[in-house]
Amino acid sequence: MTTATPHTSPMDIANHFEQLPDPRCHVNRLHPLSSVIVIAIMAILAGANGPTAIARWARTKKAFLCQCLPLPHGVPRKDVFRIVLGRLHPKLFQACFANWVDSLRLAAMEKLNIERPIYAIDGKTNRRSHDHAHDLGALHSVSVWASELGLSLAQVACAEKSNEITAIPEVLQLVDITGAIITIDAMGTQKAIASKSSMAKATMCWL
Repeated sequence: MTTATPHTSPMDIANHFEQLPDPRCHVNRLHPLSSVIVIAIMAILAGANGPTAIARWARTKKAFLCQCLPLPHGVPRKDVFRIVLGRLHPKLFQACFANWVDSLRLAAMEKLNIERPIYAIDGKTNRRSHDHAHDLGALHSVSVWASELGLSLAQVACAEKSNEITAIPEVLQLVDITGAIITIDAMGTQKAIASKSSMAKATMCWL
């Protein structure tokens, strides 16, 4: 995220996850779901790579977190993050996350007075994301990148490189591309993709 992107607070982020269904049972819900999610997001952005690391980061930031988030019982333990992150509905979480990112996009565009944004669509394979023990290949995903803002607007995973054709329409559903200039490689020369950009009055540039 660039310095051009307006600052946001933990509560600003939490508000976008208030409608997300809580996957936990009603017994012993000590920590609000939105607070747990915001802490997890912040910790992962800081480099945490799992529930234990997220909980460790939360402990070091306890004073700050308790000031800006509803945490009546202090910061959650690692088991809370493990249960919540393991049970969240991916599509519902993605929708809330995309809504938050879109609010950042709109604020940044207004600040920079951008009327016609440039979005780059591309697929990438994450290094060392494979798991040979479980016969899983490397994670390949398609993302929408807002070039002027330095902000990734959406991302959809696909099983392999050839599946970008089906992943691109999915990722476009998560982003408001109205009036935008979209750059995409030759794999995206598909009628369904061109039709969506046409309906949104966007300009598609195939590279």
